[in-house]
Amino acid sequence: MHRFMLPDLGEGLEEAEIVTWYVNEGDHIVTDQPLLSVETDKAVVEIPSPSSGRIAHLFGAKGDLVKVGTPLVEFAEGAEQDTGTIVGELGGDERPPAAGIPSARPTDLEPQAFPAVRALARKLNVALELVEGTGPGGSITRADVERAARSMSRTGPAEPLRGLRRAMAQRMTASHSEIVAATVTDEADIDDWRTDEDITIRLARAIAAACKAEPALNAWYDSGTRERRLIERVDLGIAVDTEGGLIVPVLRNVAGRSVSNLRAGLERLRADAIARSIPPEELRGATITLSNFGMIGGRFANLIIVPPQAAIVGAGRISQRVVAYRGQPAVRRVLPLSLTFDHRVVTGGEAARFLVALRQDLELIT
Repeated sequence: MHRFMLPDLGEGLEEAEIVTWYVNEGDHIVTDQPLLSVETDKAVVEIPSPSSGRIAHLFGAKGDLVKVGTPLVEFAEGAEQDTGTIVGELGGDERPPAAGIPSARPTDLEPQAFPAVRALARKLNVALELVEGTGPGGSITRADVERAARSMSRTGPAEPLRGLRRAMAQRMTASHSEIVAATVTDEADIDDWRTDEDITIRLARAIAAACKAEPALNAWYDSGTRERRLIERVDLGIAVDTEGGLIVPVLRNVAGRSVSNLRAGLERLRADAIARSIPPEELRGATITLSNFGMIGGRFANLIIVPPQAAIVGAGRISQRVVAYRGQPAVRRVLPLSLTFDHRVVTGGEAARFLVALRQDLELIT
């Protein structure tokens, strides 16, 4: 017998959640027949069989978390192996340059508590890491544990983070521990826009123009090697809010495509993201990201950069405001802009020049 292990699904993913099995023990299958679907922190991925033959045993049930390299299927003797099965590989034209993505490192110290207090916490199902200690030196007392238990009794049941929300927690922790973030803001006067202006595509093209004016923002940084990689092509991550969490598909080569082509590409990416059927290659290799959170609400934001990127642009809620226009006060439509950048590799001057170029491109009359 031989076993088929969960393959590497790309970008350093370490585990996946089983969504659906398409086969049962005892089934005879053929090479490339779908075995199961798994949910990573980015998408639902269908995994095909690497072999033809009879399934002797399935490892894991729906909802189980499976580590990369652990068994999924055991085939009976005589199965025809095909070691060429690959999941989630990029096509030759879309493979981004390699760049290291730093991982989070735990920094919290072990909670201080006497053995009797730890025993009480176990009895009451209280995680000591979540308890604020009021004893000497910040140690946790029985009263602290009992107070935490009373608070927990008034909340809903604890539920583990899975899929997109688990990935968000991991990536935000990595970003917070690695990146030195700074934010600058501005406003663009867009009162002269056409009434049918495509806001997201206009933002995307303005970001491409700003990257051309100040290339330092369209870059990757590897904190392990302390190497910066400036990237000529703008592959824009577009934050998409879905019921399951945030997904960021990548709109490729923004500067080299027409408005209609960009709109069609964006609609396809959004539909696939909401359906959780987006191919893994469409989620890799963003060089800078746009969060158009103003479609929901809010004006300015301190946004989170996902390594190895060096910047993210935020667009706030468009509103009418009194501004200076041709030397006189006037009510104009204004678009708030936020630029959060990694201050380890981007200077304040570079960020300010990028934001000026972004605003100027948005204020052009087309």
